[in-house]
Amino acid sequence: QVQLVESGGGLVQAGGSLSVSCAASGRTFSTDTMAWFRQTPGKEREIVATISRDGSTYYADSVKGRFSISRTNAKNTVYLQMNSLKPEDTAVYYCAASPRFFATTPTDFTSWGQGTQVTVSS
Repeated sequence: QVQLVESGGGLVQAGGSLSVSCAASGRTFSTDTMAWFRQTPGKEREIVATISRDGSTYYADSVKGRFSISRTNAKNTVYLQMNSLKPEDTAVYYCAASPRFFATTPTDFTSWGQGTQVTVSS
């Protein structure tokens, strides 16, 4: 099991930028696929981005070109840089870890952080 702790959420105006990070401990971080999901009240948790152990990335169409996921294995940390933020990006953002190389759905992920709120004002 991997323990995950997110940080860096907050309030930002539309068009602004925000970065969130996730510190991991426990199982070997460097071999896991890491991801960011987000969820708003009444909606299902949706994938935002993933990064595999080889550095390959996946982005949801809604954030492609605006968000960037990265990882630093030496620090057991994964980051999400969010640019050109829109009000519809407002959500609780969750960090997740999966031992699977190909992982994009919530059921693929076995470890979750507690979430961090990101609010984008119009």
